[in-house]
Amino acid sequence: MRRSIGTLLVGLTVGAVIGFVLGLLFAPQSGAATRRRVADKAQRTADAAKLLAERAEQTAGIIGGRVDHCLGREEEAAWRKVNEARRGMRGYTQTQV
Repeated sequence: MRRSIGTLLVGLTVGAVIGFVLGLLFAPQSGAATRRRVADKAQRTADAAKLLAERAEQTAGIIGGRVDHCLGREEEAAWRKVNEARRGMRGYTQTQV
């Protein structure tokens, strides 16, 4: 599900950029004005992509931290069980001697 949403968003973004560029190329303006507009929009798009990448990196870090936290809790619980078993074995062997 997440993969298909990501693919959809990438497709929509690429389609929007292509449509925008084609619209500018066929707009009734001078070549210099059109090139300037394309350059401005390209810079804004690059800035937006950079911001999006930074946010994605932050989100990945948060998610990674949460996963590590959950795995750490499970590891702690496992070690508690191991220690309980060790104590039980020590108690059992001491009563047998």
